[in-house]
Amino acid sequence: MAKMDTKWVVLCTAAIGAIYAAGYYSTETTGAMQAPATVNQDHVENSSITQINSKYKNGTFYGTGSNRRGTIQLAVTLKNDRITDVEITNFGMHYSERDVVDLPQEVVHLQSAQVSNVSGATYSTQAFKDAVQNALAQALNG
Repeated sequence: MAKMDTKWVVLCTAAIGAIYAAGYYSTETTGAMQAPATVNQDHVENSSITQINSKYKNGTFYGTGSNRRGTIQLAVTLKNDRITDVEITNFGMHYSERDVVDLPQEVVHLQSAQVSNVSGATYSTQAFKDAVQNALAQALNG
């Protein structure tokens, strides 16, 4: 009887490990495929040429990022190809919003969605990055 129990424990453990690995691989692959946002620093301030050569439109754009742990919605404000503000407008992740509260300032500082992963909040961090990328994609000129 003990051997049968051991087989089931091993089988279930292997199955749980495979499911976890598939989710991790899927999350990491999606994150790696997203190129960091670049900012065009070669534009001329306050000219009609600026808007034509700008990578992004000016304004506030809304993005959503989600995964199996929940959803994050953001408002990203851009002016002259610079991210000037990021605000978490809706946080519906399994973990606390406290874990990612510093990420909006990091996006503004880095001028990129490629913020550092928060230890213990990998899924929240990835959803946050995805939401920034989603908003930036909507802001693209062209």
